[in-house]
Amino acid sequence: MELWVEKYRPQTLEEYVGNETIKNKIADYLEQGSIQNLLLHGVAGTGKTTLAKLITKNIDCDLLYLNASDERGIDTIREKIQPFAGSMGFNDVKIVILDEADYLTPQAQATLRHTIEACSATTRFILTCNYLERIISPLQSRCQTFEITPPSKEVVTDLACRIMITEGVPVKQWEVVSVIDTHYPDIRKIINTIQGSIVDGQIKIDNDSLKNTQLGGLVVDALIRKAKLTEMRQILADSGAREFDDLFKYIYDKSSVLFGDREGEAILIIAKYQYEYTFVLEKEICIAAMLNKLLETC
Repeated sequence: MELWVEKYRPQTLEEYVGNETIKNKIADYLEQGSIQNLLLHGVAGTGKTTLAKLITKNIDCDLLYLNASDERGIDTIREKIQPFAGSMGFNDVKIVILDEADYLTPQAQATLRHTIEACSATTRFILTCNYLERIISPLQSRCQTFEITPPSKEVVTDLACRIMITEGVPVKQWEVVSVIDTHYPDIRKIINTIQGSIVDGQIKIDNDSLKNTQLGGLVVDALIRKAKLTEMRQILADSGAREFDDLFKYIYDKSSVLFGDREGEAILIIAKYQYEYTFVLEKEICIAAMLNKLLETC
């Protein structure tokens, strides 16, 4: 079974949803047949990687694609990117897509900065990231930065319904809207959830597919009740989530209510674990450790 997110991934700028100003700028690049170094940032699932791949499909180039969440160290720059950028190509330009570049270590980012300069005559870089603040300033300054903002819920609803119609699935508007309300602005998650909810040619939404947005509320409620850590861990496990980036901001926004006079202490804890979250492999363990500390502060 082919994933809808891949099957319906835009192949042209006309098919790409939203970000009209950026689309116009990219159209100019494609018309010229060349691009600058680009840094695309924004929340997960809003089309950063899609736009990067779309650009390379419409320019004659040699392509190297790497995901920095899997290969985040300085060895990746030295052993994969530098040899590719420094070698003879089959086309006039070579492009490196470095997905999730905010996972790169500061040392790797510093090395990448020098590589971008040294190979500027033949190679262009497209970096994507969720958190712009995790990219060092010297690297940002060497790229043209675009914030990829999500299209409106109405546009996403229209996209989801068009995919369902193409697949021969009857559209139930309220079912589609419930998924979008739950997972917006993550378009990738919305499409995956809808596809995973098709049973015998019909969309059937169950509560499990709508759990993730409840995670912040469940965690805050547990903190208010000063629940035991075992309950906190169960909430994390039941959510089915693998990434918890939004949870830091959610708890931070509720910190004055949760922690009262100890709000400052709690914010320092949140900041500490948010920083460490970038470097750990098991995200859930990092979140559980933070919640354990925050329980002492409530």
